[in-house]
Amino acid sequence: MRLVRQEEFGGPEVLRVIEAERPVPGPTEVLVEVHAAGVNPVDWYSRAEEAYLGSPPYTVGWDVAGVVVEAGLGASGVAVGDEVLGMPWFPREAAAYAEYVTAPSRQFVRKPTSMSYAEAAGLPLAGLTAWQALVDVADVQPGQRVLIDAATGGVGHLAVQIAKARGAYVVGTSSAGKHDFLRSLGVDQPLDYRDPSADPGTLDAVIGLAGDDSDRRWLEFINPGGILVGVLSGVPDELEQAAKARGVRSGRLLVEPDRIGLQGLTDLVETGNLRVHVEQTFPLEHAPEAHRLGETGRVTGKLVLTVR
Repeated sequence: MRLVRQEEFGGPEVLRVIEAERPVPGPTEVLVEVHAAGVNPVDWYSRAEEAYLGSPPYTVGWDVAGVVVEAGLGASGVAVGDEVLGMPWFPREAAAYAEYVTAPSRQFVRKPTSMSYAEAAGLPLAGLTAWQALVDVADVQPGQRVLIDAATGGVGHLAVQIAKARGAYVVGTSSAGKHDFLRSLGVDQPLDYRDPSADPGTLDAVIGLAGDDSDRRWLEFINPGGILVGVLSGVPDELEQAAKARGVRSGRLLVEPDRIGLQGLTDLVETGNLRVHVEQTFPLEHAPEAHRLGETGRVTGKLVLTVR
């Protein structure tokens, strides 16, 4: 099979397509023929420096959409022939930039028939990050006021839709030129993050996707008893103490494989309450170009590699 491999840390040019043996599923695992693989910031962080995978050689990527072609002993939940999506093994190596991937069967769910493979590949990591932040950590409830920072990004545009599906009033930040896109997702109050006087009003939760400085900015608007969830880099100790002084809780998050969360996401897709915006697709051999575009920080929604 073909897969993208890197032998050293560096820029996008270190990503090279090579030939390798097709993996074999072990007990409780399935072999998935990959049709598309999502591209996420953690991919280029891991490509450039040590993050979760140690030192190269390795293959980055965790988002998988494809077809189950073989099942190991005891595999359950999905079967040979099923179209599936998942985020296997994170933060260990999943090697998703490849034509085949093996992983535990329970780290996949069936792909909604309404989704293309590209859309399905854009959902797992970003969607689970948003789901776990909003549902598991913040426990967002109907009528609450929630600010989604960097709301047009991969995680942000999905977080907006999940929060709306839970009945929240959503404030979303972006550049002014993307406010129509935010409204199309259901954002009630778009804010221009470049405007120093932008006022979201009182908030019950902030999902921080733009870094510590932005989290500090929105903290003053959170009601006592509310929560600040730092997704991009966690919540530093001094910011946690500042939040505590205001009676605001803080939460850290590192996304993890979660079949229940994936099922919740695909249920929202099937009811028409969630859609994945894919800005651009690239063939597998153009993974370096996908990374270059992603690292500009100007992508709306998701980037995806089309493997088949």
